[in-house]
Amino acid sequence: MAHSLTVSLDAMGGDHGCAVVLAGAAIALQRKPGLRFVLFGDEAVLKPALARHPQLESASRVVHCDIAIAMDDKPSQALRRGRWKSGMWRAIEATRNGEADVCVSAGNTGALMAMAKFCLRTMAGIERPAMAALWPTLKGESVVLDVGANIGADASQLIDFALMGAAMVRALYDVDRPTVGLLNIGVEEVKGMEEIKEAGTILRESSLPNLTYHGFVEGDDLGRGTVDVVVTDGFTGNIALKTAEGTARQISEYLRAAMSRTLFARIGYFFAKGAFDHLREKMDPRKVNGAVFLGLNGVVIKSHGGTDAEGFAAAVEMGHDMVANGIIQKIENDLRYFGGIRSKEAGAGQQ
Repeated sequence: MAHSLTVSLDAMGGDHGCAVVLAGAAIALQRKPGLRFVLFGDEAVLKPALARHPQLESASRVVHCDIAIAMDDKPSQALRRGRWKSGMWRAIEATRNGEADVCVSAGNTGALMAMAKFCLRTMAGIERPAMAALWPTLKGESVVLDVGANIGADASQLIDFALMGAAMVRALYDVDRPTVGLLNIGVEEVKGMEEIKEAGTILRESSLPNLTYHGFVEGDDLGRGTVDVVVTDGFTGNIALKTAEGTARQISEYLRAAMSRTLFARIGYFFAKGAFDHLREKMDPRKVNGAVFLGLNGVVIKSHGGTDAEGFAAAVEMGHDMVANGIIQKIENDLRYFGGIRSKEAGAGQQ
């Protein structure tokens, strides 16, 4: 039976506005009938559009907001102009006030992170929140973080990312001790920047109960699914993410061009259509749409701005699963346990 959870939606956010948001929410509601929605945006636009989705309309409440944050607004500008009145701010605020369990937005990433951090604040023990994304692999899916929230990270922050990423895997999948790897330029312990080597040493020596530290991983391990969680800073993670997305589109275009070049190629495609449909399904970015801001006192999901209804539904469902499986509590417990270990080590070192 589906958990009864309330989702607050920045209904005007994204490249396509409320049309995709509402259609996606309607799909998510069909799959998880217990969901309830609070829609923040322009009432004059939302209500007529919502009337085209009767089931969603009966499970939703509309809250009028005068301001919609533009996709090209700078985070500082969005904070100044959008606080208190924008749909994005009000949707985040709803999770802080207990009106909703999770917030989902396809809007401006920088503005969403700035507002979420300002409104929800970081969890005790977390210096910087991270953006975590699901990554399709040969073995299924893994979690990669950070993919864009931070430029650079020290050893302490990388360890926080490792703890939060492992908690996310445990919340989404039936994995008791997820494997964690630090993204590096080589698997040898002598390679890489000092902060990565330091984080690796601490993770190896800590022997944490809720994750298994694998060691360093390289770029090609991302697609292989070598580990359940890949940890890196936001600069490297975002480049890796955009490179993977671009490569997937490139391969898709190559295949499409190759299959239409000659009559024999088109005939071959006809006979191999089942295999190509399977490949298309495996490479469908909509299935892993949705990055979560980890380390905040609330769950905020960032959907890709250009996604369609199916992709937005996946982001809503990710938010549902994260909350239903207690992601915040898992992170808090792991941080507390790790803090206890470090305190004991510091005390022993002073004796």
